[in-house]
Amino acid sequence: MDQSRIGTFIMERRREKGLTQAQLAEKLNITDRAVSKWETGKSLPDSSIMLELCGILEITVDQLLHGGREAEAASPEAAPPRKRGEGRFPRRGERRWWLAVLLTGGILTGILTCLICDTALSGSLSWSRIVAISAGYGWAVLLPLIVLNGGGIAGSLLSISVFTVPYLYGLSRLLNVNTVFSVGTVMTVLSLLFLWAIYTVFKRRGRNAVSLGFVCLLLAGLTAAINGTLYLLGTTPPPDAWNGMSVLLLLLAAAVCFTWRRGGE
Repeated sequence: MDQSRIGTFIMERRREKGLTQAQLAEKLNITDRAVSKWETGKSLPDSSIMLELCGILEITVDQLLHGGREAEAASPEAAPPRKRGEGRFPRRGERRWWLAVLLTGGILTGILTCLICDTALSGSLSWSRIVAISAGYGWAVLLPLIVLNGGGIAGSLLSISVFTVPYLYGLSRLLNVNTVFSVGTVMTVLSLLFLWAIYTVFKRRGRNAVSLGFVCLLLAGLTAAINGTLYLLGTTPPPDAWNGMSVLLLLLAAAVCFTWRRGGE
């Protein structure tokens, strides 16, 4: 398998499709640095995205692995042309929309079933309202991950940022427990800052040891911030040695990741 030849073929097909490296990377939800490594023959596409890459470039997997079109059948008689739509799997985009329909239908069916059972058993809506708003929140978070191509993670993070606080407020009113909203909102803000920071790190630097090191550093900061905030809110005792140990282990893990990266360069 000639990596250089495969990389050249990917570059040619990308240009024929009128795509930049950044645009192709965005469609595959990877970094443009990864695409550059393919095209210079330094690495090969991961098997998990190979089918999607072939779909975007409108080539077969055999063509990709052989670095050209000569991997096709030698003669038309060898493989008679198939009718349109015959024997093909649904494209990735089609599968995403079908999954979205199944997710929506399944959640609506579950909510309706809970509402009916709750009314039949207790004569009113009680616990089923908690199930309904929780299922709705889950749907809002999962739907962008399924539907959006190349931006599903960002879409889900945006949904979490927008809907978590209203969800906690509704949950606290249904449970009649105010700390669900007050403490939950503070924890949500801290967690969202961490999640968006992690997303930015991987988006800019790719998936590598250095990125993992930054994740460990951020997670250590998040752990310390959560422990300190919960103590200040009066919901937990002062941070103890176990809390400090978890932060120390994360810092050590970050140091290992950074050292591993330098050793591999």
